[in-house]
Amino acid sequence: MDPEYTANIRPTTRDTRARQPRQRGSTWRWSVLLDYVLPIVGVALVIGLWWLASVLLASRSAFLARFAPEPAFAALARLLSSGEIWPHLLASLRRVLLGLAISAALGFPLGLLVGGSRHFARLSGPVFQFLRMISPLSWTPLAIILLGVGDAPVYFLLAIGGVWPVVLNTAAAVAALDRRLLLVGRSLGGTRGEVARTIGWSAIRPQVLTGLRLAVGLTWIILVPAEMLGVDSGLGYFLLDTRDRLAYAELVATILVIGLCGFLIDGAARWLLRERRCAAARPTRADRIVTAAGAESAQAETARHDGLAPQPGPGA
Repeated sequence: MDPEYTANIRPTTRDTRARQPRQRGSTWRWSVLLDYVLPIVGVALVIGLWWLASVLLASRSAFLARFAPEPAFAALARLLSSGEIWPHLLASLRRVLLGLAISAALGFPLGLLVGGSRHFARLSGPVFQFLRMISPLSWTPLAIILLGVGDAPVYFLLAIGGVWPVVLNTAAAVAALDRRLLLVGRSLGGTRGEVARTIGWSAIRPQVLTGLRLAVGLTWIILVPAEMLGVDSGLGYFLLDTRDRLAYAELVATILVIGLCGFLIDGAARWLLRERRCAAARPTRADRIVTAAGAESAQAETARHDGLAPQPGPGA
């Protein structure tokens, strides 16, 4: 090789290698900008628009100045430091968790039935669609008449609102499940429990977790108006109490708490219900069944696309 040509190539290679760390650093900085800086800028812009609107409207009416950011944030700091809002926040979180548990306990079996049985899906389809289109808050008068005042109607409204995302996502996942995987798992010696736990649950888990996350958001949205129905605690009750006391700064502060808690609850649900992938040190019998079932199904699919018939075994 020509020495002059080699001498010209080597600096270019070294420059490329030296440029890679700089490219990685710029990519990392851009990722940090998109993930952290832009959301902060967006929140700051909203607060600035809120302050500007309050200043412009306060010039027309002194009453609207009570909803400005300064008194709202001052009231928020006072509520948090005095501990006045904490019992109501804990009561709301307790109701959301219990309502979500009821929704999951009812929605998951129903979703399995709807997705696993065509006859049950056709039987229950019109009824479920009709009930799903009714706003959960429309059941409020009936819930109070049948269950009285207190926590019972609140739990009823939360459950009837959060059950449908779980039912629909579970049913869609079960209906899309490849039944051949289950048959291969059984033919490889897996018990019904092992096949259902490893192959079945692994296939439907992403959509079921998505349904649970949607149910979390719906129950939190329904919670605040539901807590205005004769209960003596919760953020919905405290919101009405601030209105009755004409404490408008505390009212806006309570709205901020509701929005912030909803944001944190959604983030926690996204983290807790995410797909976790962990490598096992030693594959179990169930893992071997899943691997073999996937390989068998892939071979059958390839043979079907290629127009090949399955080869008979030695004993055929």
